[in-house]
Amino acid sequence: MIMSNAIEIPFSTTLLVRDTCLCLHVQRAARALARLFDDALRPVGLTNGQFSLMMSLNRPEPPPMGPVASLLAMDQTTLTAALKPLQRKGWVMVTPNPKDRRGRLLSLTPEGKAVLLTALPIWEDTHASLEAALPGGNAGKLRQDLQALA
Repeated sequence: MIMSNAIEIPFSTTLLVRDTCLCLHVQRAARALARLFDDALRPVGLTNGQFSLMMSLNRPEPPPMGPVASLLAMDQTTLTAALKPLQRKGWVMVTPNPKDRRGRLLSLTPEGKAVLLTALPIWEDTHASLEAALPGGNAGKLRQDLQALA
C-alpha cells in the first residue's frame, strides 16, 4: 500500500496569489499591451518588439550591441536573434566596430528609417488611446512605478 504524504496548498492561497502577485499582473498587462501594439503595427510589417528595437537604434551614431541589449532588458544572444529578421528585410545593418573588431555596431538602413517613420504615427495614436483609457489617467505615475521595478 502506497502512503501519500502529499502536501496540499489551500485553494485560498491560490486565490491570494492570483489577486495579489505583482509579477502575474505585470506579465498579464505586458502580454495585453504586446498584442495591442502587435495588432496596430502589423500593417507596416512590425511587431511591438521590432518597433522598440528599431527605435532604440534611431541615434546620431550607431550604438554597440551591449547598450541596446541593456536598454531593451535582453541579453546579447536574444538581441542577435531579434535582429535577424530585421536584417533579412534590409531594415537594420550590423557592422564590425572599427574601434573593436570583436564588437558590432547597429544601425537603421534608409529602408528601416522609412518603415519606422511610417510606424511612428501608428504607435503615437495607439499610445495616446492607451493612456487616455488608463483609470485615473496617470500614465506618468505608472511609468515611474514600472521603472522602479525594472
